[in-house]
Amino acid sequence: MEMKGMMGGLYKISEWIMRLFVINITWILCSAPYILLLGPVFTTATESHGIALILSSIVAPFTLFPATAAMFAVARKWVMGETDVPLLRTFFRGYKENYKQSMIGGIVFVLLLGILIADMKIYWTELQSLKFVSYLFIGLLILISVSLINFFSMVVHYHMKTRHLLRNAVLLTIGRPIRTLSTIVMCGVIIFISFSSPKLMFIIPFFSGSLIAVIAFWNFYSIYLKLQLQAEKAAEAAAEAEAEKVKDESGENETQVVLTKGPEGQDSSK
Repeated sequence: MEMKGMMGGLYKISEWIMRLFVINITWILCSAPYILLLGPVFTTATESHGIALILSSIVAPFTLFPATAAMFAVARKWVMGETDVPLLRTFFRGYKENYKQSMIGGIVFVLLLGILIADMKIYWTELQSLKFVSYLFIGLLILISVSLINFFSMVVHYHMKTRHLLRNAVLLTIGRPIRTLSTIVMCGVIIFISFSSPKLMFIIPFFSGSLIAVIAFWNFYSIYLKLQLQAEKAAEAAAEAEAEKVKDESGENETQVVLTKGPEGQDSSK
């Protein structure tokens, strides 16, 4: 029997906490090689940061990206109203089904982000007279990062070739600036809260990834529903226009038949 009132609300909250926790922990475990290689960036001297970033970037497309796609596959089910799906089964099904595309997309995005970060660093540290150009690269980094989030949403929602997913993820990010901004703000708030205080660091291993996945897919799905509604209206308008065209053509044909016949239905030319 479904609980109501305050107890029912507390039960639903605890249920969602459990769901977010399970998926976030599973995501971290499947991304463990990437996380372990990235660890020295936060725990060791600056000299080893470059090596750690390079090694972690190499393994990211094979571990982090498929795991993130699997997490988005679960978030997709939740956002679309299927909240009672089996968590681990749905996660690993999404991991398997989207592994290849998320890996290929991961390689592309890692290369893009790596090039942008390297160029930004050059302009920031070595070309002081052109330091302002580095702000352009910061903007591009944000754009590519949001495109990456949209890419994960599209991988789990559409059946497309990878190159189409990559292109459409960028076009969606550019073409919907308000949604892009809201994604940046909401995800940025979660990341800021997670790192703002040592007391809140527990959010990172327990909830941060799964929360971002839910918010990002919800934003994407809102765009998808709006585009689908526009497409349906356009199809209806096209069908009505075609029906009017057929009606007008049939009316013209009937008029021509009447004009070519005499008063008793005989051909007037005779």
